[in-house]
Amino acid sequence: MRISDVLRAKPSPEVVTVSPDASVRELVALLAEHNVGALIVSTDGSSVAGIVSERDVVRHLDRDASVVDGPVSVIMTAEVKTCEPDETIESLMRVMTDHRIRHIPVVESGALVGIISIGDVVKNRMAELEFERDQLDSYVHQS
Repeated sequence: MRISDVLRAKPSPEVVTVSPDASVRELVALLAEHNVGALIVSTDGSSVAGIVSERDVVRHLDRDASVVDGPVSVIMTAEVKTCEPDETIESLMRVMTDHRIRHIPVVESGALVGIISIGDVVKNRMAELEFERDQLDSYVHQS
């Protein structure tokens, strides 16, 4: 299965982004409003300047509570692992596991087209396993 298949199965194709100049307080509000665990940091909504997650917020708050009034650029991850729609889910799972990351932006021809979370991957894998189970059950009870 390809990443593009998982993107099509998502309830919404919307990718929420945040400006690197936005405050961390604004970031937290966006995370809560959209009920997501990470946002893509972008200056134009199409390019990927970074990624920032709830974990980033918590880790930085632990060190310095005043970070909430600072810019997102201070806490974001600038070196972002990305994937393309034609890559396999297996390769994506490997990257997520090897780098211990839960969200990966999907980029096509340099433009942001989606984001895949570990939840999306798990949901997809469960659907595949249920399909296989149903096929085997059907085969066994075919007689």
